[in-house]
Amino acid sequence: MLNTVYKDAIINRDKMLSILRGPKFEQILQKARENWVVFTPTKEEVVTAGIDSSFNNTKFQGIELWATTAVSVKSDGEILVDLHDSGLGSDTDLSRIASKMEIDACEKTVEQVDLVLMDGSLHSQLMTRQANLGASIVRIMKKKNNVIFIAKTSNTKKQFEDLGSLAGDIFYYNHVTNSPGFSKIFVEKKYGADKVISSTFIRLSDSTPIIKLEFLGEGYGDNEVKSAMNKLFKTSVGGYPYALKLAHNNCKISDKELGKMVSLLGLSNEIGSREVLG
Repeated sequence: MLNTVYKDAIINRDKMLSILRGPKFEQILQKARENWVVFTPTKEEVVTAGIDSSFNNTKFQGIELWATTAVSVKSDGEILVDLHDSGLGSDTDLSRIASKMEIDACEKTVEQVDLVLMDGSLHSQLMTRQANLGASIVRIMKKKNNVIFIAKTSNTKKQFEDLGSLAGDIFYYNHVTNSPGFSKIFVEKKYGADKVISSTFIRLSDSTPIIKLEFLGEGYGDNEVKSAMNKLFKTSVGGYPYALKLAHNNCKISDKELGKMVSLLGLSNEIGSREVLG
């Protein structure tokens, strides 16, 4: 059956791609070209930390074993903050726990380094059902104005929606340039006057992936983006901040590790089950 699906996809490739591009594809690309500012960053000496979180769970016989972690780690590998929690429950809101851990790690980090990099999107923190979490990250980010959210993937479709864009904004920037540089600042005010998000897509060096930066507040211009790129450039590998890569590697909870927890806690025996958990 899969062979048939693959065959049909190949036959209909052009038709599928034409749907993706849409009727105003060339207009969107032209606007993306106009928005792109060519800029080659230079290395600036700063102390940088990356923050990321992870969660995982396994369910068996109506019981859920869960674990969450969050870490803050400098580009040289020094771990500044290591937070973790685990438990037994049912339908635990792990994403909320992980978000709170990230915010706690950020608060413990802002005074220790020049630049704090948060993995993911500021939107997700401000959209949380827990209003106090959104208020907390805003308060922390205003302390020293040294926190940037960074996403290596982005699904936002805001910058070209007036032209009927079908793909995410990042798709069109990737189509028009391989050069280092950044897109003009895009400002969103939907969360209120005190929670304005200014964002830009950047590429740190030739032919590396585009990443998205999000700042809290408005009034950011080309000089602020260039300054951020200079600070990121020295400790980035393949166009991505090394501190965030380290944070991801240090906090990830794999199924295998969760399985070890099940074994160490003797949960299989406690529940009276011989089934393999995972």
